Amino acid sequence: MEITVQGTDPFGNEEYEILFRNIMNDMGEALVIEKSHLVLKPEIPLFIFSVKLKSEPENKKISDVASIRSEGDGVHITITDERYAPEILDKMWTMYGRNSVDQQTRFDMSVAGGKLDEVSETVIASGEEAVREIIGSVWRSMPEGIRVRTVFITGTVLTVVATEEIMLPEYRKEGVDVHVMMGGSPDV
Repeated sequence: MEITVQGTDPFGNEEYEILFRNIMNDMGEALVIEKSHLVLKPEIPLFIFSVKLKSEPENKKISDVASIRSEGDGVHITITDERYAPEILDKMWTMYGRNSVDQQTRFDMSVAGGKLDEVSETVIASGEEAVREIIGSVWRSMPEGIRVRTVFITGTVLTVVATEEIMLPEYRKEGVDVHVMMGGSPDV
């Protein structure tokens, strides 16, 4: 993930790059982000964080995050992306009942009566949820007290403009400019 920081404090810029990278890594978002551009103006205060994703978020199916095979009268699921383990377990309980789901480990479960095609195609996370998670991670990386936020989303570009009190038109315009620089549309 490429990160550029534009700000008024060179030391703060370096530290914020480290902080942003660590938060994106900890939240599991660094894998989907191609590049980021951060504008830091703490003296105003104004913060503009824009990320370009590697691809547009789409629905995640169980087959996207787990290996599934027929086994006896049901299916066996081996989860390969641990972030989705709770959602898969919840979906299997809802679809087949708790008594039909035997969870051997955190990542392995057998589902009695489960149908391979049905389980494989089950949606466990929508593209909208992925966008919300990324925006939430960006918000976590912003200073506390910065409560007035505007979000721009165009395809694979998400930009958050944040300030402390009033979102002035010039702040919004600067945010749109960064959004466009990252590949987003000016019509946001």
